[in-house]
Amino acid sequence: MTRILALGALLLLVAVPARADIEAARDLMEAGEFEAARAALAPAARSGNADAEELIGVMYAMGLGVERDDVRAFEWYMRASMKGHPGAQSGIGWYYEVGRGLPAPDLVRAYLWYALSAIGGDPDAAISLEDITRRMTPEEIGKAHVLIDDYKGWMYPFR
Repeated sequence: MTRILALGALLLLVAVPARADIEAARDLMEAGEFEAARAALAPAARSGNADAEELIGVMYAMGLGVERDDVRAFEWYMRASMKGHPGAQSGIGWYYEVGRGLPAPDLVRAYLWYALSAIGGDPDAAISLEDITRRMTPEEIGKAHVLIDDYKGWMYPFR
């Protein structure tokens, strides 16, 4: 029992500084200090923190403190998306929707990622879903729902 409590306390000590570092990085981004923000995010991102990964993706997507790089933005968003980060999932959906940095747009995969984002709680994802649904065939929507079922079960097992 003592060992479990000690492990829990250690995990809490590790998690609190990571959250504080990410909040500090967000403050730096709001102040336009993007290079410092990226430096602050790097340790958490290397440790697999989805919030840090998503913010680095934003920086590459928008060219904030780095040269805009859609391939790197997509990869950072994907890392966070696979951990269930709704904002990053919307980012992946947008990349698939418009095809920027990809060979071509893919509305089936855009729908998939927007739907996962909506399940995860991103309020804007429902709007994105509604928009692309108007441009999709029933067959494409059906294909997207097969993919959603594949991902949803392990990404959001309790929703």
